[in-house]
Amino acid sequence: MVETTEQLEIWCAGEDWCPVTSTATLIGKKWHTVVLHRLLANGPLGFNALKTEVGGISSKVLSDTLDDLEEKRLIDREIVSEKPVRVEYSLTEHGQSLEPVIQEIAKWGQEHLTAAADEESSIA
Repeated sequence: MVETTEQLEIWCAGEDWCPVTSTATLIGKKWHTVVLHRLLANGPLGFNALKTEVGGISSKVLSDTLDDLEEKRLIDREIVSEKPVRVEYSLTEHGQSLEPVIQEIAKWGQEHLTAAADEESSIA
């Protein structure tokens, strides 16, 4: 496990600060965990490669997700070349430290979920 020296500050709406609520707020948006998972599995990726890996996400939503994850200091955005402009996304130390959490989410899904035949039979 990666050790982080600096903790991220996040506000919690409850009466007491709650690490579960705060972590869910940080990574709980629909595509955040998927993007983090794909970067953990594949290493640094460019925008189009990441869009392909995620699948089913629009360019606008991916762009917004990447901006949010970068703002939250979970990913880094690096300009690899300027002509043509090529950007690569990678995990920060904080992003990498989420690996065991994301692995457990994947494990739980494999044990308790199966693909629905169609949208109407899906619980989501």
